[in-house]
Amino acid sequence: MTAQAIADSLHCFLPTRKMVNDIYTQAAVMLEPVPLYAYRDSAITFWHHHLIIEGQRKGKKGLIAGIKKDVVSSSKITGKNVVIYGWHQLNGKPIQPLYGGHVNWYVDYSHGIRLVSRNLKIAGRRMDYMDVLSHPIYKKLLIDEDSVRSY
Repeated sequence: MTAQAIADSLHCFLPTRKMVNDIYTQAAVMLEPVPLYAYRDSAITFWHHHLIIEGQRKGKKGLIAGIKKDVVSSSKITGKNVVIYGWHQLNGKPIQPLYGGHVNWYVDYSHGIRLVSRNLKIAGRRMDYMDVLSHPIYKKLLIDEDSVRSY
């Protein structure tokens, strides 16, 4: 809910599963996931994971992928849950399938928030994300589900 509120305030949206996969294949920097198991919601674990990511990144610049599970827009959103997906391994396979089983206030170190501008350029013209989703053909650029919901 917080991520969606921030996205809305910045005229952005959270990516879909399809977009997370597409982002991974286009990333300039692909990092190996490092799962942690203790104190998943503690600030120390968040900081520890950040240091692991930066250690792998070694200052490389560009679009980064594989470091977190994305909180995503999905048809699985009920208003009472959070939906996550991704955390791609170096072989391209995600550790986390599309999953909506956490309550909407759940958070841990492995969840990442990726904001995408609602102002998209499709076939040479600017379109709002919602207009793309309502287009019978263009929506396939963004989603691999029948529909998506936001938080």
